[in-house]
Amino acid sequence: MKQVLEFEKPIVNLKEKIAELKNFTKDSEIDLSEEIRTLEQRLATLEEDIYANLQPWDRVQMARHRERPTSLDYIDELFTNFIEFHGDRYYGDDEAIVAGIAYYKDKPVTVIGHQRGKDTKENIRRNFGMPHPEGYRKALRHMKQAEKFNRPIICLIDTKGAYPGKAAEERGQSEAIAKNLMEMAGLTVPIVCIVIGEGGSGGALALGVGDHIHMLENATYSVISPEGAAALLWKDANLAQKAAETMKITSYDLKQLGVVDNIIPEPRGGAHRDIKQQAVNIDKVLKASLDRLTSLSVDDLLEKRWEKYKRIGDYTKME
Repeated sequence: MKQVLEFEKPIVNLKEKIAELKNFTKDSEIDLSEEIRTLEQRLATLEEDIYANLQPWDRVQMARHRERPTSLDYIDELFTNFIEFHGDRYYGDDEAIVAGIAYYKDKPVTVIGHQRGKDTKENIRRNFGMPHPEGYRKALRHMKQAEKFNRPIICLIDTKGAYPGKAAEERGQSEAIAKNLMEMAGLTVPIVCIVIGEGGSGGALALGVGDHIHMLENATYSVISPEGAAALLWKDANLAQKAAETMKITSYDLKQLGVVDNIIPEPRGGAHRDIKQQAVNIDKVLKASLDRLTSLSVDDLLEKRWEKYKRIGDYTKME
């Protein structure tokens, strides 16, 4: 059964009414074509009104949609000859992170992304897209390999956050994330990061230090989930909707704040409605980024990366 979000229910109800009238007309001699045409016009207006005025909490629900395309879905659409590698060479393989090499426009690249599941079985296998430290160490291993062979790095971000379990902390979760931040800041190859779903906390940021950061229109990017923020601020996770409205977590908020470079449009109703069109939209932005970044010298690349992060936020420099 397809997942229907709360704000989409009026659209679904109207579609069901139209389908009911079409079936009735087909099975009887009564002509309801005029009524159907009127309802279809109303449907188009309703869809335009709802999807053009999504609230932050609506976008959170869209980013979490169980049918939303994952990193592997986009890898299949955007790249050729993808070869996935496994393991961090320290502890084991974390399937919440996929990493490997591929061709993009006939040029070799390294692709790394969070990977969640679309059903219970796959979510358990992927740990619901929440990596352990070995996942981040696997990612860093492939980033360093990309640097060695002068391959651009493309990171696809989609996680609620790093896994907060006891075993993950014992194996150095915080250290693994911190090391990725430090190393990514100094890598001498272009890094393009794309938030395709949820970008949650340090678990997202560990793949998010790039020269260009782009977001899908209905993705979110924040230091904590709305539920977590509500629990901390008001001691009530049920106030998540209120938190989402104040946290500035949508693509439009983050573009205005200078955190992301481009908003990648989604098909009406979300990326899950038309993955091929969504891949085309991503492809346009990704190609433009790589064309621009690969033309820079290493010194210019690092300087522009440094300048990018200095421009984010307000701060006072003490003399």
